[in-house]
Amino acid sequence: MQAKRSSAGYQVLLVSLLCLNFGILFFDRNALNFLMPYVQPELHLSYTQVGLLGSGLSFTWALAAAFVGWLSDKIGRRKIIIVTSGLVFSACSVVSGFASSFLMLFGARLLMGLSEGGVMPISHAMVAAEVSPKWRALAMGVTQNVGSSLLGSTVAPLVLVPVALAWGWRHAFFLAAAPGLMSALLIVLFVVERDVPRAPPRGAGERQPLLETLTERNVIACAVMSVVLVAYLVITWAFMPLVLVQYRHIGDETAANLMAVLGVSSFLASFAVTTASDFIGRKPVMVVMPLIGVSLPLAALYFDGSAFALGAIFFVGWLFNGIFPMFMATVPTESVSPRQVATAMGIVMGLGEVLGGVFGPSIAGGLSDVYGLAAPCWTLVVLAVLGFIAALFLRETAPRIVGERAELEGVPA
Repeated sequence: MQAKRSSAGYQVLLVSLLCLNFGILFFDRNALNFLMPYVQPELHLSYTQVGLLGSGLSFTWALAAAFVGWLSDKIGRRKIIIVTSGLVFSACSVVSGFASSFLMLFGARLLMGLSEGGVMPISHAMVAAEVSPKWRALAMGVTQNVGSSLLGSTVAPLVLVPVALAWGWRHAFFLAAAPGLMSALLIVLFVVERDVPRAPPRGAGERQPLLETLTERNVIACAVMSVVLVAYLVITWAFMPLVLVQYRHIGDETAANLMAVLGVSSFLASFAVTTASDFIGRKPVMVVMPLIGVSLPLAALYFDGSAFALGAIFFVGWLFNGIFPMFMATVPTESVSPRQVATAMGIVMGLGEVLGGVFGPSIAGGLSDVYGLAAPCWTLVVLAVLGFIAALFLRETAPRIVGERAELEGVPA
């Protein structure tokens, strides 16, 4: 473990660069979702194929999250993996723009998932090693949600949809590829590679570190939350634009604005929700927020008021996104030893992407072909409730709360 943490200035710089990088990554990942109303008719895609495009990326994303997280802990090199990922996912966006069939687009999405999946476990591991524990949830929230919210959820639809309307969806994919190159260069220039703590030799009878991580209660609870809430997230990205445009018959630009509201909500939740958890505890925040997520799909189905009011409901419902960095990174980090951090996050993110990200949109797509576009929204309601139930099994880990309890009980924190 590091003898001391880096300077406050470098902590801010590191979080800012990783935040920007993940935002650009999500800009590329979400581009297809916002462009789907134009891609689907030209490539003659069924709703099942729409779901498979989301599932395929989630599957390879999960493989990369689990494997690359473990690999970075093993070899002690994180910076080069992030830089390489930026170059590859930018190339995949270009290939998507040239796609002339479902299979070609599907192949591009599979490769994009492989390139992107390991970025967040490694980014969070770097933050955990550099940033003071009392600000850990906030720093991880900014790293995961601020850039992805602003660029991937807010800027993406506002930029890509007008480009698609003016010049076609292929040009929108080409535009999405450029920022990844800039981000890779910034990381090369300004991020410092640190030595990763190595595991000491195991004593007789000690469990393997991987087994110890897999059986940790909080890792299990966070993995279940990851499965159901990643499914919620991916289904929303894949099908909500179609629900708004094709099911509710909302205009293209209005639908794009409604989707952009989600990014603003997630951006603010990155600060408000994570900071609240630093002060009142992880568990109460993570229990309440999934229930708030129920309001969004119900409003998409049944609310008949103004677009502004619908946007306000979308904003409130999407605030639950603020707990994603908590169950994917903060709580696993606080529940295992430093040498197991990236492995624990890789497990949580990997299972979430495989079981939630792969099967979620595939099931929602199949249900949509049979029952119509109301089916994904009802699926979201069920998933949010399951996330609430899983959060009830968490053990509190917030340093302030755990320290206060230890003091009251007369135990050293």
